[in-house]
Amino acid sequence: MAVLEVRQGTSPVILGFPHTGTDVPPVIWDRLNDNGRLLADTDWHIHELYDGLLADATTVRATFHRYVIDANRDPQGASLYPGQNTTGLVPETDFDGRSIWKSGAAPTEADIAERLRDFHAPYHAALAAEIERVKSIHGIAVLYDCHSIRSHIPFLFEGTLPDFNIGTDMGQTCAPAIEQAALDVTTAASGYTSILNGRFKGGWTTRFYGRPETGVHAIQMELAQSTHLAAEALPFAYDPAKAERLRVHLKGILTRIERIALGLASQKNNNR
Repeated sequence: MAVLEVRQGTSPVILGFPHTGTDVPPVIWDRLNDNGRLLADTDWHIHELYDGLLADATTVRATFHRYVIDANRDPQGASLYPGQNTTGLVPETDFDGRSIWKSGAAPTEADIAERLRDFHAPYHAALAAEIERVKSIHGIAVLYDCHSIRSHIPFLFEGTLPDFNIGTDMGQTCAPAIEQAALDVTTAASGYTSILNGRFKGGWTTRFYGRPETGVHAIQMELAQSTHLAAEALPFAYDPAKAERLRVHLKGILTRIERIALGLASQKNNNR
């Protein structure tokens, strides 16, 4: 099976989708228990939500499920949030702390090494190649990493998650104007809540690629699934009315970021 999908564009903005895939090879599917086979921790419909919002944006999407291997985790297995509950490179549990593997069928070190080679590495090779391609056009690239999660998950965080969760690793992964643009749009969005670098400060992808001093900026958007799903439970159905209302604000974020990126590129070229 193809482990990723790439659509090339010429915008300085690249959309990353590491968690929308639901493909699980049969040999791995056979080892998941009934709970694991629900694939509940998918970023449901996120690639559909963003589709067409920014003309000529490049997209890189993993088609494999995060239970195969998590494309947004450090390949060395280091935790993104030391001391807090989270899931690992190959999760042992779901977001509620419940086992996803049959007894005795949890992935071994050899399994993890194989999945790094066959899934994680190809996704990041493609993402890195697109960043370099876009940077060669503009002298700058902005990776906007697209995510979603249920708004209530006591195992991972207390209370209710804001609707828009912007992560830049405390401002380290992008120019201040980029994170400010996202914050400005989300705080002005009537009926929604937002936060910058709250519970989610940007995943491994954002932190790894975001090097503003090299012309590569990265920002993560974690959306509460209540903003675009009919319910945050099976079958995790897409709510078109909710989604269209949300898409107006997402388009505002992306167009502002693109405008800033083009301005930074022009400034950089003029200073040569």
